[in-house]
Amino acid sequence: MRNPLLKLLLCILLALFVWVGPQNPAALAVGSEQRFVSEVWRIVSRAYLDETFNHQNWWLARQRFLKQPMPDRESAYQTTQDMLALLEDPYTRLLKPEQYRSLQTSTSGELTGVGLQITQDAEQKFLKVIAPIEGSPAALADVQPRDRVLAIDGVSTDTLMLDEAASLMRGPVGSQVSLLIGRESQEFEVTLVRDRITLNPVYADLKTQPDGQRIGYIRLSQFNANAADEIRTAVLSLEEQGVEGYILDLRNNPGGLLQAGIEITRLWLDRGTIVYTVNRQGILDSFSASGLALTDDPLVVLVNQGTASASEILAGALKDNGRAVLVGDVTFGKGLIQSLFDLSDGSGLAVTVAKYETPNHSDINKLGIQPDYKVPLEPIAREQVATADDTQYQAALDILHASAIALAEAA
Repeated sequence: MRNPLLKLLLCILLALFVWVGPQNPAALAVGSEQRFVSEVWRIVSRAYLDETFNHQNWWLARQRFLKQPMPDRESAYQTTQDMLALLEDPYTRLLKPEQYRSLQTSTSGELTGVGLQITQDAEQKFLKVIAPIEGSPAALADVQPRDRVLAIDGVSTDTLMLDEAASLMRGPVGSQVSLLIGRESQEFEVTLVRDRITLNPVYADLKTQPDGQRIGYIRLSQFNANAADEIRTAVLSLEEQGVEGYILDLRNNPGGLLQAGIEITRLWLDRGTIVYTVNRQGILDSFSASGLALTDDPLVVLVNQGTASASEILAGALKDNGRAVLVGDVTFGKGLIQSLFDLSDGSGLAVTVAKYETPNHSDINKLGIQPDYKVPLEPIAREQVATADDTQYQAALDILHASAIALAEAA
């Protein structure tokens, strides 16, 4: 080529072609998946409650996991789950897009499946039942709090994450799923038919006693988006019927939305602290009553081993403020608070961001709340709840009866 300028331009064009030309698709995919893992790492780094990250070098963990081959999004999900497993916190977890949508649906008031709330034992790693949802296939099959879920349709749960187990239990309405359950030293199998579960979380009834005392019985099964309004409606209706005392049944209530727990507490508590929250810097925040309680009638709260999370916030606030008497068994002991973060591909990340303390500054995580009156209850059928066969309910009635007598004598 005789023209030096033309030759120089051609070399520049060739260099540009090599620089901006087609790249390796696999290399692009790896970069995208690495960015996803980094996105999760940054959120946890910024928000996670334990600033020691379970005594892990969180920065080195990022470097190590980013070096792993990630040819597609599923492999990125697995890498992310392996990275989060270093925290040994079953509540900090990745929610794939379908799982995230399902969680958002359940807190909004409806879900499809067997109606079983589960957790993972932090030390022994087995899947444990928090509580079945009221009226769900799991509840009708008598699955109980603290049962162990050993296998789902023959798949061992030993290596499953919480949301992987939940995904296996979901499916089309009318389809079946088999669970291998461990209870104390026994193992047995139950077959459940999946159903659409409408989460109307409140059942209320007027219970007129033989001596004429009128008791408002309210059972709350979950703290979802409907719960506070439903409780308000129930209390106002019972007040119009002239009730003289209340039994609030939180047994087998696995919790739900923190804000719903606070709003419901304010319906019962006229003044005082509801809960303290403590972040990773040890900074306390608190929520208090608003002076708008719907009633000051005597109140007994029923609790058991399936009473967890937001239920424990409500029970702890009413107990510590002297507003209610707690009857039943020690509660579950979940004193950690999670926030949900949207991820770029439509999945979500649940991160433990704080712990809570009751108004008396009790940290109940893994310890639970002790009832004022510990009353054992042998397993009973669903239709026996709040009847003469329900010893905890009967104990609550006795307390309200004694309270009515004391009030009458004081008058």
